[in-house]
Amino acid sequence: MLHAAILATALLVGCGARAGIDDASVTILSFYDLHGWEQDDHAEALAVFLTTCAALNDPEWRPICKLAEEQENARTFFELFFVPVLIEDDREPLFTAYFEPVLNGAQRRGGRYRYPVHSRPPGMRRGEAWLTRREIFESGALDGLEIAWVDDPVALQFMQIQGSGRIRLRDGSEIRLGYAGSNGHRFRSLGDTLVRWGIYTRHQVSAAVIGAWVRRNPVEGTELLLSNPNYVFFRVIDRVPAGAGPLGAMNRSITPLRSLAVDPEYVPLGAPVWIEKDGAEPLRRLMIAQDTGSRIKGAQRADIFMGTGEEAGRRAARISDPGRMVVLLPIQSAYALAPEG
Repeated sequence: MLHAAILATALLVGCGARAGIDDASVTILSFYDLHGWEQDDHAEALAVFLTTCAALNDPEWRPICKLAEEQENARTFFELFFVPVLIEDDREPLFTAYFEPVLNGAQRRGGRYRYPVHSRPPGMRRGEAWLTRREIFESGALDGLEIAWVDDPVALQFMQIQGSGRIRLRDGSEIRLGYAGSNGHRFRSLGDTLVRWGIYTRHQVSAAVIGAWVRRNPVEGTELLLSNPNYVFFRVIDRVPAGAGPLGAMNRSITPLRSLAVDPEYVPLGAPVWIEKDGAEPLRRLMIAQDTGSRIKGAQRADIFMGTGEEAGRRAARISDPGRMVVLLPIQSAYALAPEG
């Protein structure tokens, strides 16, 4: 998923009016309404909150962030300075998940390393549609902009969907990648295309199934990969420690199972968000809205960051669940959205 698809500077806002919230239903709740609230590790959530708090450029957030640095009781801090707000629109609630993939690669083309990872072409204007994936492939327009070469074209396209990743080189070192922009064309799901072609039903499709099908059908597989016109460019990230998560939309490392991608039209980036995810693996915990995604649209739509590598990817693929999320807003902002009476 393209979790840095909107420039961070445009998103570092407080709790003022946002385009989608005018038509949303807003309900003030109490902390007693949050199922499982007492059992969570609030100190862990507070530590993640502090990683992006300083980036909240809003006068109502600044004193809260200052107080957050001095707290000894995290749960009391959240209960004193925030109000739980349920924001709903006409779309069904949905939780999905994402991860940071790790691909095998090399810095020079050769052998099985035949699929390029590209940096953003100079002169391409943000917000304007550029060449499609097929046109890039056929024209060689990105020749000379290769960051590295990888051995799996399906994994590469899924890394473009995630918007970040790592390339593990043959000597064991890694190149860390962050989102650098896209060609401006709408994303088209490979799984949906296989369903539309009549090859699989929707419940059969997964990343592993798509990869296996492409390997068995190289000609048709190439056509499948080119059917998605969206193309993502990357940049090398060299200032993030190896053990830290990838950069989110707030230009800070995100944290597994504590960082959430949201629609900033409804949820301000940096805000604490209480999630009650149902499904096979229910989840009740306080997370921080630190990322965005081009497919994350709606007041009750969120993507949970699961971590780095294959196991995180497998866990992320299993999540597509209903539930609800409740935003914790500063008191004044909460009641401004839902005035009494």
